[in-house]
Amino acid sequence: MAVEHSRLCLVKYWLVIAIVTLSGNVKAQQEISLEDDMRPVWEAGIFAAAFNAPEYPGANKNQTNVIPSPYFVYRGKTLRIGDGSIARAVAVDKSWYELDLSLSASFGADSDENLARSGMPDLDFIFELGPQLKMRLSKFDFADHGRGELFVNLQTRAAFSTDFSSINKRGYVFQPEFIYRQKGWLSEKTALSIGLSPTWASEKLHDYFYQVDQEFATEQRPAYDAKGGYLGTRLLLSVSFNATENIRMFVGTSTSMHTGAANEDSPLFLDKNTYSVGVGLVWRLLESEEKVSGR
Repeated sequence: MAVEHSRLCLVKYWLVIAIVTLSGNVKAQQEISLEDDMRPVWEAGIFAAAFNAPEYPGANKNQTNVIPSPYFVYRGKTLRIGDGSIARAVAVDKSWYELDLSLSASFGADSDENLARSGMPDLDFIFELGPQLKMRLSKFDFADHGRGELFVNLQTRAAFSTDFSSINKRGYVFQPEFIYRQKGWLSEKTALSIGLSPTWASEKLHDYFYQVDQEFATEQRPAYDAKGGYLGTRLLLSVSFNATENIRMFVGTSTSMHTGAANEDSPLFLDKNTYSVGVGLVWRLLESEEKVSGR
């Protein structure tokens, strides 16, 4: 039984790593290439990152997680996998818009280690998956600082939580995202990314974060009935650069602003402004000789 339990824990661990790595590597790959880059048809290597972020939106406590994992990217003629998105068909990859899948993930949190949630159920690992329409609004060329692109990504995702013994649906998220990327910002291989993304969610996801049922109410934490609506807006700034020919580093920071959120009156909503930082690398170990456009 002990061996079986250990194997189950190992499977859970790698499932978490796989989902979070895919989500993180998608973001990392997005910051590396612009339209006319020539890149290998396939590549494989190691992705590693460390993130410090709030335990949930509006929490007053952060947690740090480290993610090491292999990665694989394929840029085929009709299908592309892991190349700045989960997967997309080139047939709907036009010069000004793309249709693909959006993935987001966040680690769970132990309620007993958070005074505001003490005695309540733990927050499980959360992942979100859904369609994404990416549209390029404009292109910019700079004499001394490379070139840039302005995008809007329209994302709708279904949210799920899991303790890896079961999966629970947690409603839906709508997140338009405005992104400006500039390659050649400080040097030829340096890329700057600035993003702004307001988020709305259905009541079921707000319930998961902010509702306090009567059985968990205390003098300091009164019962609260959460409602759906505006969740907050995130402002992201990140920079990526080549450490070596095959190792690309990225570092980023973000602030989430929750003023006006639908459930800012919840006793579990404690901070209207939260902050996150992250650092990581993509280390390419193998690649094809054949090249293809980064788009």
